[in-house]
Amino acid sequence: MIEALLDLARRRVAGGRDGGGADALWRRAERTSVSFEWGRLKSAGATEETGINLRVRHRGRVGVAGMTGIVGDDVGAQHAAALLDRAVASAELGEEIELAFPSRAPLPQVPTFVDRAAGASLDQLIQVGEGCQVNVAVEREVSETKVANTAGAEGAYRATAVGVSADVWRIAGDDVLTVGDEITGADLPAQRELDALVQSITARLDFALAIAAPPEGALPVVFTPAGLSAVLLPITQGLSGKAVLQGISPLGKKVGERVFDERFALTDDPLVPGRAASRPLDDECVPSGVTCLVECGVVERFIYDLETAARARTASTGHGQRGIFGKPVPGYTNLVLGSRPRDVGAQPAAPLQLGGGLLADLRDGLLVDELIGVGQGNVIGGAFSHPVALAYRVERGEITGRVKDAAVAGNVYELLQRIAGFGDDARWSGTRFTPSLLLEGVSVARR
Repeated sequence: MIEALLDLARRRVAGGRDGGGADALWRRAERTSVSFEWGRLKSAGATEETGINLRVRHRGRVGVAGMTGIVGDDVGAQHAAALLDRAVASAELGEEIELAFPSRAPLPQVPTFVDRAAGASLDQLIQVGEGCQVNVAVEREVSETKVANTAGAEGAYRATAVGVSADVWRIAGDDVLTVGDEITGADLPAQRELDALVQSITARLDFALAIAAPPEGALPVVFTPAGLSAVLLPITQGLSGKAVLQGISPLGKKVGERVFDERFALTDDPLVPGRAASRPLDDECVPSGVTCLVECGVVERFIYDLETAARARTASTGHGQRGIFGKPVPGYTNLVLGSRPRDVGAQPAAPLQLGGGLLADLRDGLLVDELIGVGQGNVIGGAFSHPVALAYRVERGEITGRVKDAAVAGNVYELLQRIAGFGDDARWSGTRFTPSLLLEGVSVARR
């Protein structure tokens, strides 16, 4: 296992005046996937991957190497030596970094593994998607992670993750409509959660059947939890310590300043029970903790892994993430917009006729549920311009139909200075917990 690998690394790269050392991550993941097409079982299968990632600091330089195809958790002496040789060779070409591996520290307790989800048979997973006359995908992952370093720190945990997604397609001439939703968590979804998923899709579909002319101009726009990606993506990129070090973050010199509406708060919380991204420590042996990124509109701090923290001459925030190959990078866990969630269930979105309670006062505006092209291009500056994939016109507080051939644009740093309202429909959308958000002055144009 990684203990034997680190013992070998201690003899070769640890100690001495160069401040050497090493850390390693071992991970096994088993994924089972089931898909249905219009109510009929289309495919079912399982995959498993086991691998180890080794990072060394040799003569002041950092190198990494990875290996898959390991049986169980036994690396083997021959494979361990070969892996170490590759990591050291990588370090010879690496940069000099004053990287210090953390020492042993107590780890927080956070539930990440659910026996029922891990032990569910293929037939049980198939039953989750049966009976729905739509396209359904069910995916279950069971993983085990171990991480340790030559400074004595170590940790291990098991995790389960279950996702259920469903969508409906409707093609009428040149009009192609797709309506979908998903629920995710560490456990198998309860029947009430599956019912809510169906209700959410049904509500969206009912409103989408009628077509409404798109409005134009600077208008109030409600972004649903699923539609908030374009708004939050530049912010999360700007709060990454890596972007700050590169000098490309608009927030790099804004710590302690109020940049957003005073009601805006953003937290990264790896300790939320029952979420697939939760964990007791990161992939570099740093214990997990809640990180307040923005509070009352004021930028509080950025996320760092060990390397970016060393370069910034600060401490890691416990956000190191690594795969089997490549070095760790800063990455988020559970992003929470607003207050910390009390209910950690799947919480599918409320039906659109509620609109999170934000539609009643809209005389003319838009409700955006999905955009096209989010994440493409250089978005860190905050500017966005995207065609809508699924959006609805709101007139006099009522949804009057689906909008086609329209686009929304704006700058999130300007829009989030004047938030018009938060919805009462907070839910998990992937690894984000957010309510709907009403923003004034979003540019809406016909295409």
